[in-house]
Amino acid sequence: MRSLRNTFLVPALLLALASGCAKTKAYQDRNMDFGAIKTVVVMPFWNLSANQQAADRVRDVFANALLATQAVYVVPTGEVARAASRLGLATPATPSTEEVVKIAAMLKADAVITGVVKEYGEVRTSAAASNVVSVSLQMQEAGTGKVIWSGSSTKGGVTWGARLLGTGGGEPMNSVTEQAVDDLLQQLFQ
Repeated sequence: MRSLRNTFLVPALLLALASGCAKTKAYQDRNMDFGAIKTVVVMPFWNLSANQQAADRVRDVFANALLATQAVYVVPTGEVARAASRLGLATPATPSTEEVVKIAAMLKADAVITGVVKEYGEVRTSAAASNVVSVSLQMQEAGTGKVIWSGSSTKGGVTWGARLLGTGGGEPMNSVTEQAVDDLLQQLFQ
């Protein structure tokens, strides 16, 4: 007869191993010369989370972190908003290929980044709570609107240790967001 301890320990260890082995998946067009991209437009992100400001917060952290790499110039959000308004974009968070080409031309950009915030905020289990953010982004070439890179990242959440031991806490939302953004930038610049 198996002990009660083994009944809980084995599944917890398997979960830990499975999550530790998970790899981030990203697409990158190997024919694209990413060194030619000097100016980038970061469009408003689509928000699928319950938090009303999630998309704006994640976009702000991403745009600032991308600018801080000094690899590209990021067009200021105000200029992007004015260009989207002038073009009459009904949903700037999900522009069509033609709209991507038009806004890139108007802002003299080499690429346009769009994204979706899938999760943002606190998640709870019966005994623990923690912050989580999940984001997917894509970069489209200015001249054609072709997707040349896409990536996604999920950071935070209730760990298996917190579930097993019933401890709570977790990191502040901004720290979790910065981790997800850092992961996305690492995927972009591989």
